[in-house]
Amino acid sequence: MRKCLFTLFLLFSSYAVAEVEEHFVRVADPYIEMHTGPGRGYPIFYVIPRGEWVQLLYRKTDWFQVTSEDGKKGWVSAGQLAMTLNPSGKRVDIKDPDEKDFIVRNWEYGVTLGRFGAKLGNFDDGLAIISFYAGYHFTENISNEIIFSQASGSVSSKTLFSLLNIVHEPFPEWKVSPFFTLGTGWIQTKPKSTLGATRDRTDQYANFGLGARMHLTKRFLLRAEYKEYVVFTSRDENEEITEWKLGFGFFF
Repeated sequence: MRKCLFTLFLLFSSYAVAEVEEHFVRVADPYIEMHTGPGRGYPIFYVIPRGEWVQLLYRKTDWFQVTSEDGKKGWVSAGQLAMTLNPSGKRVDIKDPDEKDFIVRNWEYGVTLGRFGAKLGNFDDGLAIISFYAGYHFTENISNEIIFSQASGSVSSKTLFSLLNIVHEPFPEWKVSPFFTLGTGWIQTKPKSTLGATRDRTDQYANFGLGARMHLTKRFLLRAEYKEYVVFTSRDENEEITEWKLGFGFFF
């Protein structure tokens, strides 16, 4: 299960690339180095000499995807780009992400921890839950999230997966920005009892909830949320479950 969670997290992060405004800069140092990927662990495959122009394409954390004059495409660190010149001849100003970038973000992903099935004001009951999520913002107010969660307790463990979780954020410009969620997905329950009558089951659920986000620094945000689930079981009555979670996110 841990391997599955780690793979899912890497999958989400592989799409965490932000497009930047198209513009050009000129190399002022003797050269800048182009890597095959956004990190110092990727090999250097090309060197752009002083005086040549470079086109900026995308930004991923502190790395920029660029194209050289002869069409070579690779990744350059923000530190090296800070030593280049813009068309007016001034040093390029590489700004850290701020609250304005937080408001107009496209991708957001992160991890949250909490209790699944805990009653209001009592966090000792219920199952411990960890969730990984990745969300795409269609507008400043509307986004959809893919969520994978694992909840575990002494009696049973539950795995939740949702491809549809609509998030409405009415006031994204607020320092603490509230949001509302509505979604659906599947929940798999695995009893830990050794009795022969117990068996795994998979049910569909619907959920609604509310929460709040707060921009912390650069690309990081704090996220808190509460949800209520209705699990459509094959038994006579549906199951109602509450969830509380707190965690961190990363946006582009």
